[in-house]
Amino acid sequence: MSYQVLARKWRPRNFSTLVGQEHVVRALTHALSEQRLHHAYLFTGTRGVGKTTIARILAKSLNCEVGITATPCGACSACQEIDSGRFVDLLEVDAATNTRVDEMRQLLENAVYAPTRGRFKVYVIDEVHMLSNSAFNAMLKTLEEPPEHVKFILATTDPQKIPVTVLSRCLQFNLKQMPALAITKHLGHILLAEGIPFEGPALTLVARSASGSMRDALSLLDQAIAHGAGKVEEAQVRSMLGTVDQDYLFGILESLQAGDASSLLQVAADIGVRSLSFSSALQELGALLTRLQVAQCVPAAIDDDPDRARLLSLSVAFSPEFVQLAYQIVNIGRTELSTAPDEHAGFVMTLLRLHSFRPSTVADVLGAVTPKNRPQLNARPSPAASPAAVVQAESATAVQSATRLSPSGDTDWHQIVASLPLSGLARELAQNCEFRKLGDTECLLRLSPSQAHLQMKPGPDKLQQALSEYFGRSLKVRFELAPNELDTPAETVGRQRQERQEHAIASITRDTFIRDAIESLDASVVESSIKPIA
Repeated sequence: MSYQVLARKWRPRNFSTLVGQEHVVRALTHALSEQRLHHAYLFTGTRGVGKTTIARILAKSLNCEVGITATPCGACSACQEIDSGRFVDLLEVDAATNTRVDEMRQLLENAVYAPTRGRFKVYVIDEVHMLSNSAFNAMLKTLEEPPEHVKFILATTDPQKIPVTVLSRCLQFNLKQMPALAITKHLGHILLAEGIPFEGPALTLVARSASGSMRDALSLLDQAIAHGAGKVEEAQVRSMLGTVDQDYLFGILESLQAGDASSLLQVAADIGVRSLSFSSALQELGALLTRLQVAQCVPAAIDDDPDRARLLSLSVAFSPEFVQLAYQIVNIGRTELSTAPDEHAGFVMTLLRLHSFRPSTVADVLGAVTPKNRPQLNARPSPAASPAAVVQAESATAVQSATRLSPSGDTDWHQIVASLPLSGLARELAQNCEFRKLGDTECLLRLSPSQAHLQMKPGPDKLQQALSEYFGRSLKVRFELAPNELDTPAETVGRQRQERQEHAIASITRDTFIRDAIESLDASVVESSIKPIA
């Protein structure tokens, strides 16, 4: 018996075995169960997501000898003939090769005749967007009011090219690209059933390369089985796909952490020796940086990641700002490969760009810029002033300076923030900081890791300028990321707001009139509608 490719052998025969299109399955199942049948269906989506498969399952559901059902038996002659492509009342038309109006008219002329074997005559028109305008016009009347025994199922990868007059006559279902995880699980199920040994990471590579298409994934799986001589192993699949080993990518990040440019060049050389795609390497590096940023912002989201330990280690080594910058550099570097002297040179320059631009925080970038000289707020008295006036002015200046140079805790910082002329992101940053230390040239502020995104420009720059003007000298503002020990101004305001809200709610619920209304009318208080007066 000749070999049957996996994409055909494992094509779903019923809705229960269909993967990744639960929203479509649910709608069609309910419609079939309640006998609420439309005369025209349109399935849209990219290649290999199940458009034709769903059309055939729907045709079986309509013509199964058991009756109209969401679970066709698969054993009757109608089901078996549809599965084998021999059912006389299922007409599958490829619109890409039958685009002319004459062919469409000939097809529709037969629609008036009753089905030969089945309950319905089902027309499946694939890639319907390829029809000519004349062909679309020829089918409009029949599509709007077909005979009761006719059902149209249209499929397309480009619904924008279908006339609105056709779209309005169809029940439209948008099939989504399949998640890589769903593809991986399905491939594992198939290999277990086929008795073929495999490695989990190899299936992940295949699923990722399929770009959401189950058919592409099964075709790649067939190729991987042949390439691996009956086994699906990660090393063989990487070699087949030309993908970059994760160790290379983690090596790049670890070299960046160590500031070792020579190691970066060695990684580029190793990738070149293996004839791997530099574009794919940058694409995979961008995906790794995405996982790294997720690890920094939502660590629980990577609990199932096989590289969780390495990601968490790097998430501490790099600031969130640098990961964002690195992601942008990698994506730009990938687009510039085509204009580089050669791909190796473009890849090397991208790695060296990552090496050259690796500030740990935004504050470090600001600190590298020489602050402008700010005018002193406390002007000294003119030489013509009396000695007493000079002494008095200097004493006042000393007292004011001492007060500003030696804040005694969070209360002082609250007062300072309230007096700073800040707005927008800069004010939000200041209100979420905790004061730590003030020196002659530097002000240290603490920021919770959950608020690290507030360090994005221009907030830190404006805050540094405002503090320099407030204290009367040039200051460098530095941030440390750590959990706050004291309430920040934002937390204090939030707590006070919550206390006022709770007091307002308590006042309302204690009111005699309100309590009588609740008891007599069986009413309830909508707490979200209560606002404190002050």
